[in-house]
Amino acid sequence: MKKLIPLTLLFLINLNMLAQVDINYQKPPKEILELADVEMAPSMRIDDQGERMVLLYRNQYKSIAELAEKEMRLAGLRINPKTNISSRERYYNNIAVMKVGDKKEKYVSGLPDNPRYSNFSWSPDEKFMAFTNTTNDGVELWILDVDEGKARKLTPDNLNANMGQPYTWLKNSSELLVKQLPNKRKPLIDKEEAVPSGPRVSVNEGQEAQNRTYQDLLEDKIDEANFEQLVRAKLTLVDLEGNTQKWMKPAMYRNIDVSPDGQYILITTIHRPFSYLVPYYRFPTEYNVYTKAGKHVKTIEEVPLTEEMPKGFMAVRKGKRRIDWRNDQPATLVFAEALDEGDPEKNVDYRDQVYTWKSPFEDEPQKLVKTFNRYSGMLWGTDELALVYDYWWNTRNMKAYFINPAKRSKEPVIIIDRNYQDRYNDPGSPITTKNKFGEHIMQVDEDYIYLESDGYSPNGILPFIDKFDIKTQETERLWRAKANDKLERIIFALDIKRGKILTRIESKNEYPNYYIRDIRKDDRKEVITYFKNPFESLTNVQKELIKYKRNDGVDLSATLYLPANYDKKGGKKLPMLMWAYPYEFKDAASAGQITSSPNEFTYPWYGSPIFWVQRGFAILDDASFPIIGEGDEEPNDTFIKQLVANAKAAIDAVDSMGYVDTDKVAVGGHSYGAFMTANLLSHSDLFAAGIARSGAYNRTLTPFGFQAEERNYWEAPEIYYNMSPFMHADEMNSNLLLIHGEADNNSGTYPMQSERYFNALKGLGANVRLVMLPKESHGYRARESVLHVLWEQDQWLMKYVKNIDKD
Repeated sequence: MKKLIPLTLLFLINLNMLAQVDINYQKPPKEILELADVEMAPSMRIDDQGERMVLLYRNQYKSIAELAEKEMRLAGLRINPKTNISSRERYYNNIAVMKVGDKKEKYVSGLPDNPRYSNFSWSPDEKFMAFTNTTNDGVELWILDVDEGKARKLTPDNLNANMGQPYTWLKNSSELLVKQLPNKRKPLIDKEEAVPSGPRVSVNEGQEAQNRTYQDLLEDKIDEANFEQLVRAKLTLVDLEGNTQKWMKPAMYRNIDVSPDGQYILITTIHRPFSYLVPYYRFPTEYNVYTKAGKHVKTIEEVPLTEEMPKGFMAVRKGKRRIDWRNDQPATLVFAEALDEGDPEKNVDYRDQVYTWKSPFEDEPQKLVKTFNRYSGMLWGTDELALVYDYWWNTRNMKAYFINPAKRSKEPVIIIDRNYQDRYNDPGSPITTKNKFGEHIMQVDEDYIYLESDGYSPNGILPFIDKFDIKTQETERLWRAKANDKLERIIFALDIKRGKILTRIESKNEYPNYYIRDIRKDDRKEVITYFKNPFESLTNVQKELIKYKRNDGVDLSATLYLPANYDKKGGKKLPMLMWAYPYEFKDAASAGQITSSPNEFTYPWYGSPIFWVQRGFAILDDASFPIIGEGDEEPNDTFIKQLVANAKAAIDAVDSMGYVDTDKVAVGGHSYGAFMTANLLSHSDLFAAGIARSGAYNRTLTPFGFQAEERNYWEAPEIYYNMSPFMHADEMNSNLLLIHGEADNNSGTYPMQSERYFNALKGLGANVRLVMLPKESHGYRARESVLHVLWEQDQWLMKYVKNIDKD
């Protein structure tokens, strides 16, 4: 093994070695532009009865001018301080309504000019839909009468949407609790102009606080003051006529959750002291219950600042967590507490204790069930039946078991105990129905429940619905999608007793549309949307799912695209672009399962490699890149070896079909896929070029874990070293295009990661280009940025792959 470089020396690459290129935003060639810049079909929201639809329209991208609006990055939030909503919000610009059975939508009347809509939510009775509109100065609350197809404004643009959805429907469907700006709000402090009053000092007195490398954290007292002012709101009761009534004084409100009977409201608030180490959701937090009239009933939990937790992905804080209403009762809370003090290293028989606490919360909480693994949720059914879920990441195990809430001494009945990465053997999830409170509960018919599954199988994605006998645990297959040239997915069951389900059907060249299917009659289905294909130029592209093996016998797969006019029998060998993302597994069988379909619609979203099939490339998309660590072995112990083996197997598979020129193969990926790409170019001679977007390349800069690695740097320094492309920059022997958003907010993928890696490669004479995108985050939003990224990638692939001189 090479000598490890001390952390302090990793910052010494000379920043003055940058060679800048003066360039404006560019657009890709016509073949790509006509796919990247199209008008998209609307998204669809349908009511639970499957009778009425709301269609939401939006542009594919924001503009760079929108991204350039003022943004404050505080405690894990990104806020537009003028409009008081997330600066990264994606907006809709038009709304239509449509009854199932109609073939033409009706555009909603009464809408404002220059709209920016978001935060859509059905009323409990589904007669209305609330949404917000962002003006130049703030956020308004609007209401849509779905039957009438008319909208009207309920409030001025004074909502506070900085902490998620700014309103909550009450159960009567005629009132909403709304977060509005306080009447007396202190002005924000400009950090650029503020005069410092002293240094920033952080102290630790022996506690271990092994946190990931969070971004956008608070840095000083100015940030603290601005954060508090931006998230503070008052709660106002607003009716459907726009009448308002003061409900609760200003505070830092995080969540508002109404009890099933509508008589109580669980409110979560954030408090000081704040932290410079962790985001807002680990700040001190209180859970309080109030009556509908706003009278305080009970403080359920006071969570302290959580900077220190035990090590490991399954670590949790002490105290009550996952506090929620029990869906099948009027006003009963359910929550969990760790039995291992939140420490996954402790050897215990049960990990969590789940409790229920009935209103008015005068008695003590009652024990409901102990969970084998970490509690992950509850699905309520009847007074005598509920389904508990738990999981354990380290073993990839999940369990589901029936309990009897009325007889808590009865032993749980385990119905699922499996590796959750084993998609082929997933029995599915229970179908739900709405109860008298309008809450979704498990549908129970006498001694049966119903299970719906995605239906992953060796024969393709074939969703199914089963009838499950609660007593015998035997299943009866009620319906399964047919194996043909189409892909049908279950959206949800509309009325399982009558056999009505909502599905979406697509094919590789048929745009997805929605259907109501009667599963009692196999071929009876009714189309309810008529979305058109905006990507007609890809209609005749050749597409197939290929299967192959790694050199150690692990089954792999990928989706292969060939140009429409390519002659498979005698055509000239093509350049190829392979796109992938590594995933960790604990067993080879699960790693080899196929979870994609050749019948999926060919959708060239902005980050897709499919555009280049129109430029004469073979495209190998979603290539399997499993990293397996069986038993006590961790996947990352052999990361590089497996990475190269995956890549070689993929290239060999297409080469054996006679389609690809193996001297003209490129590899690309985003985020962890970028990390993969850089490693492949350093540790193999398989590729002519690579494209790495928004990646991390020096793992010593994320010393307390990354991706699926739980060990810290000091526990496994050789892993951090060997897996870091930065440490092997001297071995780079290919052409690498690095792209990164200047405002990347993803944990670990600081823009510095690409900047320092570029400087190292440049200093060592590698052929490398770095593109930093102004205002962009981990994913790219602005039209100008996206089109420029496509241009950069096209220029790189044409120069260093398709048109490269092999001599």
